[in-house]
Amino acid sequence: MTAPSATRPSANSLDAVVIGSGPNGLSAAVTLARAGLSVRVYERNATVGGGLRTEELTLPGFRHDVCSAVHPLALASGFFRRFGLEKRVPFIVPTASYGNPLAGGRVAMAYRDLERTADALGVDGPAWRALLGPLVADADAVAQFTGSQLLQLPRHPFVAARFGLTAIAQGGPWWDLPFRTEAPGALLSGVFAHTTVPLPSVAGAAAGLTLATYAHARGWPVPVGGSQAIADAMVADIVANGGEIVTDTPVASLAELPDSRIVVFDTHVKSAVDLAADRLPGSYLRRISRFRDGNGVFKADFALSGPVPWANPELNETATVHLGGSRREVARAENAVASGRTSDAPYVLVSQPSLFDGTRAPAGKHVLWTYTHVPRGSTEDQTEAIIRRIEEFAPGFRDLIIGTATKNAVQMEQHDPNYIGGDISAGAPDFGQLVARPVLSADPWRMPGRGLYLASSSAAPGPGVHGLGGYYAARSALRHEFGFTRMPDLAPGPGQTIARPVDALPDPAHPHELPEQ
Repeated sequence: MTAPSATRPSANSLDAVVIGSGPNGLSAAVTLARAGLSVRVYERNATVGGGLRTEELTLPGFRHDVCSAVHPLALASGFFRRFGLEKRVPFIVPTASYGNPLAGGRVAMAYRDLERTADALGVDGPAWRALLGPLVADADAVAQFTGSQLLQLPRHPFVAARFGLTAIAQGGPWWDLPFRTEAPGALLSGVFAHTTVPLPSVAGAAAGLTLATYAHARGWPVPVGGSQAIADAMVADIVANGGEIVTDTPVASLAELPDSRIVVFDTHVKSAVDLAADRLPGSYLRRISRFRDGNGVFKADFALSGPVPWANPELNETATVHLGGSRREVARAENAVASGRTSDAPYVLVSQPSLFDGTRAPAGKHVLWTYTHVPRGSTEDQTEAIIRRIEEFAPGFRDLIIGTATKNAVQMEQHDPNYIGGDISAGAPDFGQLVARPVLSADPWRMPGRGLYLASSSAAPGPGVHGLGGYYAARSALRHEFGFTRMPDLAPGPGQTIARPVDALPDPAHPHELPEQ
């Protein structure tokens, strides 16, 4: 499939160098290697994956996801569907995508089954069905629209218009008008708060509605073995197609790299322009200087002697729990962070993958992944605040803790320079910076210096483990630098088929048994 205008590199040069091995760097390398180009990926850490790494952070035998844990986009992303990720990595799909405990032992649950969710919401069931039902029915079109560059004409304009109107309806102070009880608003605001933007807001609503749509359309899957399994599948494909991976090699200057036709940056855009400043025009550098970072996260991982003792056992049907209380309480906590303060009653995002995946911890033990939002650059320790928040809904949780690993916002950046100030989105995901990410352009992945491409979450379509930033950067490079008119096939060969997504319910008697494939 090599285009006629493409030329093979000399023995001492490459077609493509990729800096960074996060999901977008790896997706770019997969695409370029599948096109028959010579590709080398440079990673500063000893292991690949970026936000997909899984490591023993607390105690031996307890495998924690370093950044991302549950993957709503894994079964919906256009790149991962082309790549056939679900055939390469075994996923478990819980029957409930997420849950929100409420005061008095009540709980609101977003089941994968839309009708079950609506029935459980009682008098608000029809409103939930009316809000999300049309988006769920057109989930593939929603994925195409939300996973593309927003300046492009949508392939499905009516779906895009419906989605936009729904985001506006849920993005302002009128967001509770459709509902009569607090449960549906709590469910929605819990998922809207995955962003670090004030609530209510159109950007938070748009991101949250995307995730809520996938919650019913395909579920929120958990990769068996941890998020590292996703990175490993992409690395295997890169190597199988002639690509190279170089670890333990930070790149301080482009002069350190071998000659190559293109350089793809899976880095924060500010790091990319620092490396390539002498090859970029001043106008671009000035525009990037106005790119804003968002607020940060404080992350706490726990090794537990048993499962979280939720007061309401329905929460054991999901790997993802949003601890924030009512819609008003979630908004209050997130708006405190937006104003530069930590909240006395923080919103905490919790994942317990070991309920469904027995590879994560020794028999009978569990891992727990948590984070809360904090002001950018915060050094405040939120461990106790997180434990107290969990204890509100799971009395006795504290007594199960046998190991803890934490990172404040500054330590998050020290761990990964892409997370400036602890911002795991590599740039504030507000509405303006989702339209112009990192600049207003029909091809934001193509930097103005020849052969330079931006693939990270700093570029459209923004944060999330979807691989689309890397895929789009590679697509642009293949067209502009190598003359390709067709994209390469990314599907796995027959020998690479591993598993399909499976439904899962934890068995309290055997919590670590993997459901049959």
